[in-house]
Amino acid sequence: MTDSIELGCPGDFHVHLRDGDMKNLVTPTIREGGVSVVYVMPNLVPPLIDPEVVLEYKKSLQKLSPKTTFLMSLYLSPKITPEVVEQAKKAGITGIKCYPAGVTTNSDHGVSSYEPFYPTFAAMEKHNMILNLHGECPSGHGIHVLNAEEKFLPTLKDLHQRFPKLRIILEHCTSEAAINAVLECGDNVAATITAHHLYLIVDNWGGNAHNFCKPVAKLPADRDALIKAATSGNPKFFFGSDSAPHPVKNKAKASGAAAGVFTQAYAIPYVAEVFEQVGKLDYLKGFVTDFGKKFYGISDDDLVDKSTVTLVKSTQVVETSLTSAALTDGDAVIPFRAGEKLKWSVTWS
Repeated sequence: MTDSIELGCPGDFHVHLRDGDMKNLVTPTIREGGVSVVYVMPNLVPPLIDPEVVLEYKKSLQKLSPKTTFLMSLYLSPKITPEVVEQAKKAGITGIKCYPAGVTTNSDHGVSSYEPFYPTFAAMEKHNMILNLHGECPSGHGIHVLNAEEKFLPTLKDLHQRFPKLRIILEHCTSEAAINAVLECGDNVAATITAHHLYLIVDNWGGNAHNFCKPVAKLPADRDALIKAATSGNPKFFFGSDSAPHPVKNKAKASGAAAGVFTQAYAIPYVAEVFEQVGKLDYLKGFVTDFGKKFYGISDDDLVDKSTVTLVKSTQVVETSLTSAALTDGDAVIPFRAGEKLKWSVTWS
């Protein structure tokens, strides 16, 4: 029986760290979850569309978690011109996130049509920047939360065909169809898979706001396809938690729960339990450490801190809530699987 696993310097290539008091609360939990390098989403209010503002935001994150390496992104909007792409590349910004308009948290400024952005995508291809796709179509005209991802997949394939050298990541896959689409694309297309989607199906979020996220968890066969892909050793699939903290009051809104599951503080232990259940712990390091860094072109020499993670067989209990003196009770964040026991913990050395 394995009691410890050396994971090197793991990466989480899809995180939401918010701003203000919430940022101050959740950013230090990156390291608690066993993660060394993170790719930060830009859907703040207002969205991050100016490279200089992105760099200031990065500085604020670095102060809160000085041993974490932060990779930064811009929010795709009409203001992200080819000239801005070149400026962002020179500033060290890694990629650009594309949100379809209105499909998830803070996506009001998102994309309604992709063709106007072809010059921007061409510039990204030229400057070797990554395009991160939230892969859903807006609801309506036969599209709903259970098929919104599958309906988006022709767009993924079309963009890959038009810009074959553009590195594209289909973020937070939730369906068997999405896994298959990524497999059908070339080496420049990869996908992230979250921790919570390795556990959840539609029954788990219907009636439970804390398990509700976008894209929503789908059917058992879809979850099985995600687990199979994550544990396959295929470098096209790597870890992106999509950890998305929301205050309790926003999860309990009568008008509809905010979309997002908070997993940051226990990220690697959550994933480890699934890999152990299917007898694939030997493949864990590839998924959480090696494949994502290779796709992003990150080596350990690029990291702010070279400390490494060891996963140890040691029970811990997920906190029932996270809060701080600056937040009221209604602003507390409920972690995924709150109050439950986890079999694994992380240590740094």
